[in-house]
Amino acid sequence: MNCELRIGNGYDVHRLAPGLKLTLGGLEIAHSKGCVAHSDGDVLIHALCDALLGALAMGDIGHHFPDTSSEFKGIDSKILLKRTYDMILGRGYSLVNADLTLLLQAPKVAPYIEQMRSTLASVMGVGVDAVSVKATTEERLGFTGREEGVAAYAVVLLAKN
Repeated sequence: MNCELRIGNGYDVHRLAPGLKLTLGGLEIAHSKGCVAHSDGDVLIHALCDALLGALAMGDIGHHFPDTSSEFKGIDSKILLKRTYDMILGRGYSLVNADLTLLLQAPKVAPYIEQMRSTLASVMGVGVDAVSVKATTEERLGFTGREEGVAAYAVVLLAKN
């Protein structure tokens, strides 16, 4: 079998501030703080987009969707994910699996994990079994532990169609 596989990883971070919406994994989550960002600040989707783009050496999310463009001001990151995944499909690849990790002290996101997986899988048109979402605190250490920001890591495996 001749199968070409490509691995990509992504990372994103956003500062948290009071009074803003918190969007993670395509869901709005009730919290006293939200992400300071040009878009909706969804770090999980941004890390996923970077991993997808990186797997095919296509640059990063900022290259394709610059924060200097008014077109992307306040944009729903699910739209960015859909556009990114369409680029991947256009190159003849598809997602084998994605493994995503959120780093934040609060709020607890365990109740939202399955809905995040379903949302991300739906946007990309893949099975929910291809998308893993995990969350961890950093035991009150660093900027995430002090609730100054939220971060996310993503790893993807793509296969040539």
